Amino acid sequence: MNTDLPEGVQRVGAFLAQRGHAHAPRMLDDAARTAQEAADALGVALGQIAKSIVFKRLPDEVAVLVVTSGDQRVDEKRLAPRVCAAGQKLARADAEFVKARTGFSIGGVSPVAHATPVVQVLDASLFRFDRVWAAAGHPHGVFPATPAELVKLTGAQLADVAQGETSPEAEARRTRALLAARAAVVAASTEGEVPSPCSSVCCMSPASGLCEGCARSIDEIAGWSGMAPAARRAVWGRIAQRLQT
Repeated sequence: MNTDLPEGVQRVGAFLAQRGHAHAPRMLDDAARTAQEAADALGVALGQIAKSIVFKRLPDEVAVLVVTSGDQRVDEKRLAPRVCAAGQKLARADAEFVKARTGFSIGGVSPVAHATPVVQVLDASLFRFDRVWAAAGHPHGVFPATPAELVKLTGAQLADVAQGETSPEAEARRTRALLAARAAVVAASTEGEVPSPCSSVCCMSPASGLCEGCARSIDEIAGWSGMAPAARRAVWGRIAQRLQT
């Protein structure tokens, strides 16, 4: 690790190296304190910037860090049920809180290598892109990763927490997009538990013969509990193919 780099970038670089990530942090010539500045400096789409938004959960004052696309805004009403128990709520985090909990200053908050444990959520909007860029602990520092790699590196909960339309048609699209993102994460992993595709939507489509929430057949749903990991991965592979049609 280059000891001339800022301390935060060195910490992120060491974290990435320890986990075998193929790409070390890169220093930009100009500061990129906003997603737009980072996109302009890298010559990529705004959505390819994986921006970190920190909330303060009350009353326990735990940091909740959401990683979402640079062209999206976090919907706190979608986020809160995923990170708050009864009696808890979300509040905006000030610069002092962000620095104390993550170890990074606003404008350079990395999704990894935090000073204290944080609750982390990764928004499915990132999966629109093959590669995204995240802050590396300093306004000049960034590193690339696939969205699935970010899920693995952060251990974040994958969810749909971006603002957007709430019509039935829009919600159906969001459900499919989240399912496709989950399929990509499974495809990128070769070890560990294979999660169930089941979602909050459970309704068989007469037209396709598939569940509208998880894109499985009735036989795949019924047989899931008795399947070996390889068979479960095969089901996820078929789900990914179905979502592309």
